[in-house]
Amino acid sequence: MTTAIIDTSTANIASVRFALERLDAPYVLARDPGEAAQADRLILPGVGAAGPAMARLDARGWSEMLRREDRPVLGLCLGMQLLFEHSAEGDVDLLGLIPGRVEKLDPGSDGPWPHMGWNALTHLAADEALLAGIEEGERVYFVHGFYVPAGEHTRARCRYGADITAIARSGNVAGCQFHPERSAEVGARILSNFIAS
Repeated sequence: MTTAIIDTSTANIASVRFALERLDAPYVLARDPGEAAQADRLILPGVGAAGPAMARLDARGWSEMLRREDRPVLGLCLGMQLLFEHSAEGDVDLLGLIPGRVEKLDPGSDGPWPHMGWNALTHLAADEALLAGIEEGERVYFVHGFYVPAGEHTRARCRYGADITAIARSGNVAGCQFHPERSAEVGARILSNFIAS
């Protein structure tokens, strides 16, 4: 069972690779869809801005492939946001795999912008496979200035000026707004749950 990490040329690819290595999970780093052809599941990492990330996915053929993908897909941080329909960050159309829009986060009195640090997972969906063994209030690591408001496809939330979608799902496609690869034992459990899917 192999996981393909989509090579988005962003800063968190190395930490995703190290996280999978710690789990003894076989993986390939795939620059284009052909290099992921034999993988059982896909991880879409991402750090940075939505526009350049979508341009890279479009140029390498990932956008077209992901829109018809039936294997399990997990987006991380910006990678989760790219799964949605549209982003206010640069007014960019996204992959459209999960209904919803990405908005700029207004943290209000909760702290500075962007949201950076550990925060609690709340409103956990009991039937979400990624959350097996995860308890209400366990903490994970966030770094983001844009967010998806909590809605129909939200499977876990956190609170930072708004009700933020921390985990989203639509069918075989899921995403984590936080960085599971940097979230210690809780993040490792979430990645293990994905690998087992």
